[in-house]
Amino acid sequence: MRYIKLFLVGIIGLFIVVTLMSLLLPSEVKVSRAVVINAPTDKVYTQLANFKNWKNWQPMFASNLSTTTYSDSTVTPQNAFCDITYQDRHVHLNMIAIDSISINFLMQSKGEYEIVNTINITPVKADNQIQVEWRALTKLHWYPWDKFYGIFIDKITGDGYEDALNNLKAFTEKASAP
Repeated sequence: MRYIKLFLVGIIGLFIVVTLMSLLLPSEVKVSRAVVINAPTDKVYTQLANFKNWKNWQPMFASNLSTTTYSDSTVTPQNAFCDITYQDRHVHLNMIAIDSISINFLMQSKGEYEIVNTINITPVKADNQIQVEWRALTKLHWYPWDKFYGIFIDKITGDGYEDALNNLKAFTEKASAP
């Protein structure tokens, strides 16, 4: 009985220490990837501003295994949404705000965190070059395991953003080649 009490006190103590340590970790995690594209701004913006064009460069949309439903075309771009089913995962994208230099949308998937995404388009001083930066902000719960999971979000999701941006670069540069 004595060993059981000692074991339980140790487990409770460990849980308290881990919980207190997790309070020092941020509750929001930002992942950012960028690429420089040699194409006109309007060609890149056209690909980014309309979810229907994402099939040209976004791996999840381009896959033959995905099913995509778009909002009515009469809806303003600020209210556009898209539902995609990919590998038994249902994802809802909802456009929050859009202007000439940034696209903001919310990505929701059942059982996962909401991710606020911002894609910024910035001209580079060189001729006909722009930088496209994709920032994803994930808001975590206060739970210790969520906070510790946040440490690895960049490694888990960053490659997907980078692949999408590289595909966007390849597609827009090929489309704008003489």
